[in-house]
Amino acid sequence: MTPDQEFAPRLLDWHRQHGRHDLPWQQTRDAYRIWLSEIMLQQTQVATVIPYYQRFLARFPDIPALAAAAQDEVMALWSGLGYYARARNLHRCAQVLVAQHGGRFPEDAAIIAELPGIGRSTAAAIAAFAFGRHGAILDGNVKRVLTRVFGIEGFPGKPAVERELWALAESLLPPRDIEAYTQGIMDLGATLCTRARPDCVTCPMRGLCVAERDGRQAALPTARPAKVVPHREAHYCLFCDGEHILLERRSPQGIWGGLLALPEGEPKALAARLGLDLLRQEAMPPLQHAFTHFQLTLRTIRCSVASSPACAEGNFVWLPLHEAIHAGLPAPMKKLLT
Repeated sequence: MTPDQEFAPRLLDWHRQHGRHDLPWQQTRDAYRIWLSEIMLQQTQVATVIPYYQRFLARFPDIPALAAAAQDEVMALWSGLGYYARARNLHRCAQVLVAQHGGRFPEDAAIIAELPGIGRSTAAAIAAFAFGRHGAILDGNVKRVLTRVFGIEGFPGKPAVERELWALAESLLPPRDIEAYTQGIMDLGATLCTRARPDCVTCPMRGLCVAERDGRQAALPTARPAKVVPHREAHYCLFCDGEHILLERRSPQGIWGGLLALPEGEPKALAARLGLDLLRQEAMPPLQHAFTHFQLTLRTIRCSVASSPACAEGNFVWLPLHEAIHAGLPAPMKKLLT
């Protein structure tokens, strides 16, 4: 057989013996649970996802429950998982499913891909696992496997390279066992064909893989072209009356969209604007936080105030200290409060 003909049989044999079969979102045809796991697993490791997944399901056991929830509660349960647009899109998608699809997922991957926060690859995974539909996926793990096994050159994020990878992924699909194949190719990238120190000795593609044959595991996939990571600074105020913390709801756009956060700005100006009696100011140690495309330094002033009057502006809220630490805050804000 040619390499492309050997790929699927090797992968299926390996997955039966060595693949992951006991993750919380496996052994189910519930499209909601599959969708939730797929969204949480984007940019996030399995071990990190599992407790979030379990807590989320305990509170929102189905699509209608999620659709009916307040966004604040959704964001609070997502807090610390990062990439918060995923949570906003998850909530919005549940509402669209209730409004337009009777609270159920459509079975066609092309229709699923049109829902908020779901792209072509995630839609194909949902359709495969929930409905047994035939379709290719192309997440980061799959891209790494295919570029190494078949020696695909070029940064996978480039449109021409991505088109080549999609065509290859479609051509490799087996005529049956699409669920096992889809899970198997995810597992291969996550457990053996890892970014650093891939386990080529036990890989089912040994002898077939171009990267292993040529010793090019570290060179494939081709790295993103070098780019200077920009650095930004932001200034925040931690207003506290001894029992409460002042938080502000951020706008839906931009970083931490829709989350509660410390107010951003200069202490005296903010205190005057909000009618606060500012007693003391103390600079906290700067906190570094890395995003995908830039580095952020958070410079925070701890501000003691005489009392916590109701704020005139609707985006502000005073929360008791013990509640604030459990609210839907960005991870660095939680770190500051702690």
